[in-house]
Amino acid sequence: MNIVLFENSEINLPLSIDDNRAKHIIQILHKKEGEFFDAGIIGGKAGKAKILKIDETGLSFEFREETDGKSLYPLSMIIGFPRPIQLKRLFRDMAGLGTESIHLTGTELGEKSYMQSNIVEKGTAYNLLKEGTIQAKSTHIPELILHQNLSECVEKILKTNYSEKTILIALDNVQSKISLTDFLDKFNKKLENYKIFAAIGSERGWTDKERNFLVQKGFTLCSMGTRVLRTETASTVAASIILSKMGVLS
Repeated sequence: MNIVLFENSEINLPLSIDDNRAKHIIQILHKKEGEFFDAGIIGGKAGKAKILKIDETGLSFEFREETDGKSLYPLSMIIGFPRPIQLKRLFRDMAGLGTESIHLTGTELGEKSYMQSNIVEKGTAYNLLKEGTIQAKSTHIPELILHQNLSECVEKILKTNYSEKTILIALDNVQSKISLTDFLDKFNKKLENYKIFAAIGSERGWTDKERNFLVQKGFTLCSMGTRVLRTETASTVAASIILSKMGVLS
C-alpha cells in the first residue's frame, strides 16, 4: 500500500488488529507508536496519520489533512467489455492513471458472456479500482458505469455530460483518417479546459455500423498506428497519450 485509505466514518477510530490495513502498517511498514504513515479519506483529503497506540486489540491513530488527495482528471474511458482477466488489470491501470470514470459497454462483436463476469459486480470491481488508486497514492476512485450496448452508453453520456468543451474520440485502426496525437495537437495545448471521452472497442474492434454511429454522434475516429492492440493495452496507451497532451503528466 502506497497510502492507507479510510472511509470518512473510520477516521480517528481504532483499527482492529485483524484489519488488513493494521497488519500492513505493523508487519510490512514496521511502524511503531509515535511514527507516521501515509493516509487518506476515500474521495477526500490525503495526509499523514500518527500512531497513538498499538496493542493486542488494535491500532489507534490521529489523521492530519495535508493535500486534496490527487484529484481525478477530466478523462472518461468508454471500453467494450474485455476478457475478465484483462478487466482486472484494466481497472487497476485506469484508476492508477487517474481517469475520472470508466464506461464499460457491450459491443456488437464483444463476447456477451464477458458481461456476466462476477468481476464487474460492484464489490469486486470497486476493490480493483481502489487497488489502482492506492498504487497511485491517491484518494479518489474512478466511477464505474455499466451499459448494455454502445447506443445506450453514448446517448447517456451526451445527455448528461456533453457541452461545447467536450471532446469525443473513438480509437480505430480501420477507418480513421487522423492519428490520436495529431488530432489532439489541433487544440493548441488548451486541453486542460476540456472534458474528454475516449472509446475503445472490444477485442474484435468496432463494426461499420458502430463506426458510423459514433461519427454521427460527434466522435472523431483516431488511430494509434497500424498494430492491433489488446483492449487493455489500447486503453492504457490511449489514456496515457491523452493525459500527456492535457499536460497532467509533465
